[in-house]
Amino acid sequence: MPRQSNCSGVEVGANLGEIEYTIRFFLCHFSISFLLCLFFVNAEAKDYPGSFADLAEKLMPSVVNISTTQVITTRTNPFPFEFPPGSPFEDMFRDFGEQQQRRTSALGSGFIIDKDGIIVTNNHVIQGAEDIFVSVNGEKEYEAEIIGADPLSDIAVLKIKSDDDFFPVEFGDSDTARVGDWVIAIGNPFGLGGTVTSGIISARNRSIGLSRYEDYIQTDASINSGNSGGPLFDMNGDVIGINTAILGQSGSIGIGFSIPSNSAKKVITQLIKFGETKRGWLGVRIQTVTKEIAEVENLDKPRGALVASVADGSPSDKGGIKAGDIILEFNGRKINEMNELPKIVAETEVGLTVKVKVWRNKREVIKKITLGRLETSEDFKPQLKKEEKPKLTRIEGLKIDVRPITEKDILDRGLPKSTSGVVITKIDTDSPVNYLNISNIIVEAQKRNINTPGDLNIVVNSTLRSTEKNILIVIYNNQNQKRYIGVKIE
Repeated sequence: MPRQSNCSGVEVGANLGEIEYTIRFFLCHFSISFLLCLFFVNAEAKDYPGSFADLAEKLMPSVVNISTTQVITTRTNPFPFEFPPGSPFEDMFRDFGEQQQRRTSALGSGFIIDKDGIIVTNNHVIQGAEDIFVSVNGEKEYEAEIIGADPLSDIAVLKIKSDDDFFPVEFGDSDTARVGDWVIAIGNPFGLGGTVTSGIISARNRSIGLSRYEDYIQTDASINSGNSGGPLFDMNGDVIGINTAILGQSGSIGIGFSIPSNSAKKVITQLIKFGETKRGWLGVRIQTVTKEIAEVENLDKPRGALVASVADGSPSDKGGIKAGDIILEFNGRKINEMNELPKIVAETEVGLTVKVKVWRNKREVIKKITLGRLETSEDFKPQLKKEEKPKLTRIEGLKIDVRPITEKDILDRGLPKSTSGVVITKIDTDSPVNYLNISNIIVEAQKRNINTPGDLNIVVNSTLRSTEKNILIVIYNNQNQKRYIGVKIE
């Protein structure tokens, strides 16, 4: 049969062969590409756990349920009625009636870190407890004793009263934990016993105002009442956090907080060794370096911790740290945010001499400080200043009225003897410092001590005449806290 051709004279059979080859080539390459995509998708998803069962089974024997009891003494009311709270009769008949004792209980969680039965939990779980019992793996119950407790970090260490061997867990490196990593929490929520929940790390370096040293890991793994003191595990089965708090009072809403293991380990080691903590102490009060303060000080950007005041006789006082210094580095570690410094200092060995880099008079200065111990430190001692006759003065550049500080002011406020300054008596609504309060005391302006209202006027007027319109003032607020404030005036 003769071959057919199209109108252009090209043979149809040959054309069909080319088309068939093209289709086969495309299908082949498509299949390869599809298989490669599946491979890479599976490779990317390999960290997604298919089940937590094996990990949970391995870790359960190391997590304990904690129950505590405490005896509370009360008095019965011998009268057939109640006195209104605050009434004089309530106090008059307070001691009438018979004493009654009732036993209260509390529940929490913990985890074993040594085969001899050393347990870590939260301080608030065992605080005030007279009897402590732990249940291991939901089976055998033991009595436990407190080795040491630290309210500042909310960490406590217990010891099981038994010669049995137990199954400890290891601490992981919480600094390597990343937002989005899988975690599991095991604990005793609502007294239900060993309960496993899972989630991810939602955030790092959280501060929620519960303790002095806060650097919480936030997780959405379900944490409820009774989970306190329990472990937060990574996928290697290592403890990277101690479950401590939740947001909200009604139960888990997917926002729980854990003490990072790297912070906890130092406290735990000291509690086991000494029965108490020994934290480093500088003896300074600090505040945040704002953008305005950084500009006034010619600092490249807001960073470090601004020294608001220095305790008399403290390590910082002896080492030459002054109010107004900005601490940039401590013992070789950079201070980016103000709240980093207390944690770093606390973790440093007591008695160690460290180098502290400060920003002073627009340049870096190195000071050597021998750390004291926080737990044995003293607060500032209030002293007196001679009384001066009050006299109101207008500071037009700041749109405020002030008067000299008096001896009575210092006596009533408990301020240091060397205090000088002016007391704010009036603040205009359009004042550049309208966020301050009446009775705040201005003690410095542009690094100059303010002894009289005239001193303040000179500094303010000099700033107004210069090209720099920012002025740095130092105040005592009405809580007697020293604060540095950058003010832009025109």
